[in-house]
This record gives sequence, C-alpha cells and structure tokens, in this order.
Amino acid sequence: MDDFETASRLHHGQSRARHPLRYVGVTGNLRLRTWEHRDGVVEGFTKRYNVKHLVWFEFHPDFPSAITRETQLKKWNRAWKLELIEGSNPQWRDLWEDLT
Repeated sequence: MDDFETASRLHHGQSRARHPLRYVGVTGNLRLRTWEHRDGVVEGFTKRYNVKHLVWFEFHPDFPSAITRETQLKKWNRAWKLELIEGSNPQWRDLWEDLT
C-alpha cells in the first residue's frame, strides 16, 4: 500500500456515555492519520471523544473523489454506516493492524 493514496475512512469509539461514535474523514496518508487518532496527537473530535479504532476505509484516485465520498457518508444515517462497516468488517476489528 502506498502511503500517499487518498482514502475515505470511518473511525469508531465509545463515548463516556457509552454511545458508539463514528468519525468520517479523508486523508492522503492513512497510516499516519490513523496513528495520530490512535495516539491522540491531533486536537479535535477524535481526541476529545476517544475515537481511536479504524473500522472501515476505501481508497480513491484523488482528493476530489475522496471528498465527494466523505460528504456523501456524512449525510448517511447511522443504519447505512453500520451496513457499510459490517459488510467488510463484521467483527468491528480495528484495522490498524492491517496497516502496520
């Protein structure tokens, strides 16, 4: 896997109130961005709410197509996102190990 492939991704975490959280984002370096979320080195939503597990990703040929997909996913309801994740990752395994 090339470190500089453009990817859409979904991260999963558990809030303090025990509600599952999902974070959708785009990156040009999936390994680096996933590590940043896991180790909490980036301020923002994922650090604040402890969203650390990469549960889904897909690659895109360029940033415009990745951003289009991200925008689409952000509009999806929870059930559709769950279907997307469980279609390729039914155990909700942290995919970080697949990247390292």
